Amino acid sequence: MNIMKKPNLTKLERSQSELSNNLKNILIGLLLGDLNAHKQTKNSNTMLRFRQGIVHEEYLLHLFELFGKYSRMDQPSIISQSPDKRTGKVYSSIYFNTYSLTVFNELYDLFYRNFRGKKVIPDNIGDLLTPLGLAYLLCDDGCYDKTNRAVIICTESFFKAEVDLLASVLMENFKLKCTVIKKQDGFRVRISSKSLLVLQSLLKDVMPPIMLYKIGL
Repeated sequence: MNIMKKPNLTKLERSQSELSNNLKNILIGLLLGDLNAHKQTKNSNTMLRFRQGIVHEEYLLHLFELFGKYSRMDQPSIISQSPDKRTGKVYSSIYFNTYSLTVFNELYDLFYRNFRGKKVIPDNIGDLLTPLGLAYLLCDDGCYDKTNRAVIICTESFFKAEVDLLASVLMENFKLKCTVIKKQDGFRVRISSKSLLVLQSLLKDVMPPIMLYKIGL
């Protein structure tokens, strides 16, 4: 895919970039999921890296519709990785990056306690996570267990105390019955089937239609 890049922003344009409340809420959810924030240096502005497997191309294009104005790419790019050592298969990804902007610095400071450190769940996530943010967290890292009619959030990249915190926020803020379950490589949040209808009612109007299957719709 031949990618055309937009011209660099001026310092004034970078400083005047704004982020709507809806987009900020979405980014909170995405940063709990697959989205990564990056700084070239400790004092530089923040760039966001959106990336999905090629099977989720339609979803990534949806994200580009939302955040493409912050990107210097005219369209997302497809890349192929080296063949998997176990299967020999070549897995492709689709991605786009944003400009490095001051408007993303607050989010970087929330989710990264140290420069280029491990991503964390903010201590005040209960004040930050909205239904819109939860919807996009599930878009990224949610899966629907058809057998048990439960929704699983794949939070293995976080420490157990952080996963416990997220589960408590889901219970307190959204009245969802949750448990933290052990997986071989970490911990996940399980939203009980008893809360499925509550979850569906909460998110059905804010989750992208192509991702409603993540909550059993």
